Amino acid sequence: MPNTKAAKKALRVAQRRTIINKARKSRVRTFIRKVENAIDAGDAAAAKEAFLAAQPEIMKGTQKGIMHKRTAARKISRLHQRIKALETGASA
Repeated sequence: MPNTKAAKKALRVAQRRTIINKARKSRVRTFIRKVENAIDAGDAAAAKEAFLAAQPEIMKGTQKGIMHKRTAARKISRLHQRIKALETGASA
């Protein structure tokens, strides 16, 4: 337990930020899941549409400190590769 007034406030702030960060992380995961579900279904048009919606959300998560920028870039790149493979008919 925090002993000082400042430590108590820091604990309250950390608890508030944890709730906000969990919501943001969940939102990013939801957008990624929509893209992956469309890819798994084999629907290239829906996958591309979901990807175009997910890309800014992933980058926004990076700006807010949810994930590292290179992690976000890797996720975007791999999703895009899978969509391109789906469009060309190759297996990814």
